[in-house]
Amino acid sequence: MVGMLVGAVVAGTVAVGAVPVVLGALGFTSAGIAAGSVAAKMMSAAAVANGGGVAAGSVVATLQSVGAAGLAMSSKVLLGTVGSAFGALVTFKKTPPSSSAEPK
Repeated sequence: MVGMLVGAVVAGTVAVGAVPVVLGALGFTSAGIAAGSVAAKMMSAAAVANGGGVAAGSVVATLQSVGAAGLAMSSKVLLGTVGSAFGALVTFKKTPPSSSAEPK
């Protein structure tokens, strides 16, 4: 039971803390999209697909917003909850039922 609780806390914390790190590594930074990055390639593809601009509310626009300003508190709570549930599920150990009958 304690292992499951620890797994839930760790996974929830990692889920929330990893978002800015991963987005920064992809090129979605607080200063904008980094040249030559995965984010720049995504932005280029989105602009070509939309006739020269990135649509508001698109995946690229949303990721850039999160990269620049961070996650909203509601998003952190949701991500932490999902991460915690996943961590609890992964660390859950099913114990076999005990047998009350003596073997013959």
